[in-house]
Amino acid sequence: MDTKNKLLLISKISLWVIAITAIVISIRAIHIAKQRPVTYDQIMIQSHDIDFAPDITFAGEIVPMEMFNIRERYERELLSNCYFHSNTMLLLKRSTRWFPVIEPILKQYNIPDDFKYICLVESGLTNAISPAGAVGFWQFMPATAKEMGLTINKEVDMRYNVEAETIAACKYFLKAYKRFQSWTLAAASFNIGSTRLSNNIKEQKTNSYYDLLMAEETERYIFRILAFKTIFENPEKYGIFVSEELCYKPFKYKTVTVTKDVDSWADFAKEHGITYKLLKVFNPWLRSKSLKVHKGEVYEIKIPTPPFNLTYDDYEDMLGKHNIEKYRDSINDTII
Repeated sequence: MDTKNKLLLISKISLWVIAITAIVISIRAIHIAKQRPVTYDQIMIQSHDIDFAPDITFAGEIVPMEMFNIRERYERELLSNCYFHSNTMLLLKRSTRWFPVIEPILKQYNIPDDFKYICLVESGLTNAISPAGAVGFWQFMPATAKEMGLTINKEVDMRYNVEAETIAACKYFLKAYKRFQSWTLAAASFNIGSTRLSNNIKEQKTNSYYDLLMAEETERYIFRILAFKTIFENPEKYGIFVSEELCYKPFKYKTVTVTKDVDSWADFAKEHGITYKLLKVFNPWLRSKSLKVHKGEVYEIKIPTPPFNLTYDDYEDMLGKHNIEKYRDSINDTII
C-alpha cells in the first residue's frame, strides 16, 4: 500500500473514531439530562421575542410604553437579562437572602418596594467596590455616605453594613423625592447625582425622566431596574427556573453588644465559638483586626448561629476524623 492510500485509510479511521465518540457523548448527555429534575424545555436554549404588559410602572408611576424609544429601551434591558441566565439566576438566589433584610427598611421609611431592585443594578447584591471608590450594596461614595450619616474610618466602614447602608439610601431617596417630586427622578438621581440631574432639567426645560437626554448609563438605569422587576415577579415566564430549595437562605445570627475596645477580632471570634473569617463574613463593615471604641459608641456584632456557624473543625468532628482520613487515603490511592 502506497503512502497516499495509507493516509487516506488513516483519515477514514479518524473520522469513524470521531463519529463514534460523538455518539457516545450524546447518549451519555441524554442519560444525564433525563436524571435532572427539570424538563427538556427548561434546559433547552431558546431565542425569541418577549411579550410584556403595556402597563409597566415604577414605584406606582406609569412608564410611557407608547413612546417608541421607551419601549425599545425597556426591551433592550429585558432581553439582555432574560438571556444572561447565569447572572440572573445568581441574583434570584441572592435575593431570597437579602430582600427580606432590605424590604422592611424600605417600608419603615415609606420608600416604594420597587427601590429594592436598585441593589441588583448597583452591586448584584454584593459588597462591591467600584473603580471610583463606591462601596456596598447601594454603592455609596464616601462623601455621600457620610452626609447620610454613615461612619467611615480605618476600622469601620458602615457602607459594608447592609442594614445601615439601606437606611442611608432611604434618607437619600426621601431627600431626592422632596426635591424632584417624582420617585422615578429620585431613583435616577441616585445614579447621576441630584445636582447634575437638576442642571439637566433646567437646561432642557423638562422635568420628565423619559424626555431628558442624559449619559447612557443614566438613560439605561431605570430600564435596568424595570427589567429586573419584571423578571423577578415571574421568573418562570421568562425561562428562569430556580429551585426554592437551592435559593440562599437568610443568615441566622445573634448579636453581641460591644462598648469597649477589642484588641483582637480573632480572639473575639474564638471566644464566641466561630472563626475570624466567619466573623468578617457576617460583619464585613469591620475593616481592621481590632477596634477602638470611643466614649458613647455602641456596636452590634453579628455572631452566626446554626447552620451558619459551622467550621471545618466542626465538620471533621461531625463526620469523624477517622472517616475523613479514610476518604483522603482512598482519593490518594486513586490518584496514584
